[in-house]
Amino acid sequence: MTTTALHLADDGEAADLAAFLSRLIHYDRAAAVRLQAAGKTLAVFGRPPSFEVLAIRAARLAKPYENGLDVTLDATVSAGELLESLDERAATAGVPAAVTGPPWAGVLPPRGGWRPEPGLPPFDAVRAMVAQAVADFRARIGALPAERRTRAELDGIGQEIWSRPVGGTELPLRAAHAAQSLGFLRPTAGGRPEQPLKLLAAGAWLRLRTPYGSTAVRRAGLGSLGVSVR
Repeated sequence: MTTTALHLADDGEAADLAAFLSRLIHYDRAAAVRLQAAGKTLAVFGRPPSFEVLAIRAARLAKPYENGLDVTLDATVSAGELLESLDERAATAGVPAAVTGPPWAGVLPPRGGWRPEPGLPPFDAVRAMVAQAVADFRARIGALPAERRTRAELDGIGQEIWSRPVGGTELPLRAAHAAQSLGFLRPTAGGRPEQPLKLLAAGAWLRLRTPYGSTAVRRAGLGSLGVSVR
């Protein structure tokens, strides 16, 4: 049941949000998203299971979020129901009834304290790494005899390839692959700056930020440091 409405800045913001939700649902029909709105910004968090990363899409609101819920919104809802409520032409979306969120929805990256991390290759190089890794994965799967094409074998190959670091960073390649698959890793409209990608760190978290959204992962070996439970 829809209880309140979000007024997005324009139909472009609505279309981008719809595209993000559609991609999440492509990987998980029962996908849930966590919504956080404050002021004129809406943050949408999702976790496509194929990539084991947290995806974050921010959208501009036409006016500060209000409608009787103090000045903030924080709810975990069905991605499918949110997508169904989106009216791209009107640039509005209804907030569906809250659902029992998956475990990841209770553990988000910190809001502040992010600092730049060195070693991230240029935009085109990151895209080339993802393309090469996809080709490597397909080639290795194709070379397996039929009797070895088990789930364990496929998972092992995927783990080896997508755990590779991106350039001289600790960021696993799966974070860049997720960004590409979710539509984040693409040139900006009207030309892109020389380096539209930024790698940021806060506590145990690494975040690959693009003009279209971010993917975040926790660095191996750092336990739960830097985790924000909300």
